[in-house]
Amino acid sequence: MLSRMDRADWDERYAGTELVWTADANRFVVEQVTGLTAGRALDVACGEGRNAVWLAEQGWEATGVDFSAAGLDKGRHLAAARGVDVTWVEADVTAWDPPAGAFDLVVVCYLQLPAPARRAAAARAVAALAPGGTLVWVGHDLDNLERGVGGPREASVLHTADDLVADLHAADPGLVVERAGQVLRPVTKEGQAGDAVDTLVRVRRPS
Repeated sequence: MLSRMDRADWDERYAGTELVWTADANRFVVEQVTGLTAGRALDVACGEGRNAVWLAEQGWEATGVDFSAAGLDKGRHLAAARGVDVTWVEADVTAWDPPAGAFDLVVVCYLQLPAPARRAAAARAVAALAPGGTLVWVGHDLDNLERGVGGPREASVLHTADDLVADLHAADPGLVVERAGQVLRPVTKEGQAGDAVDTLVRVRRPS
């Protein structure tokens, strides 16, 4: 996960021995990826690596990229504990140039950035996608401010499904939209149960 906090902020947040986030893969990533033929997968802004590790467990050749060295170190420990291999890349996903067309699956989870930086990351994520490949993007939806629980409270780093589809189509107008909309994620915050409002977009690059 990458947000408006800088690299040092995230390194400090990830510095403890305990995971900041759960070790389990995001429920929507699991839902959207299950059934796909395993190949090469890229987890963009992977944070502590939970999705990359899960992908490796499913037989994917997984790469996780994030600008936090501390987060990547957590990912390495998690991968070792789970007995899987993941390639870890320390880089800013808004500036990193991935191998072009190299990945059959690209996953982006909770990359909460202002629109210009989000578009830069989207362009790079699309550039990494192989013909026939699938890109899954999950994030905090703009409606979460009014209707949801948790997540950033700044509208400037939130988005809608239309925003993400526009970003992705700006990078490649030929992408096929397979799903785009809101999903609800049950959460408990300060002892109160409720739903977070997330955005889920899935696109495919034609073969």
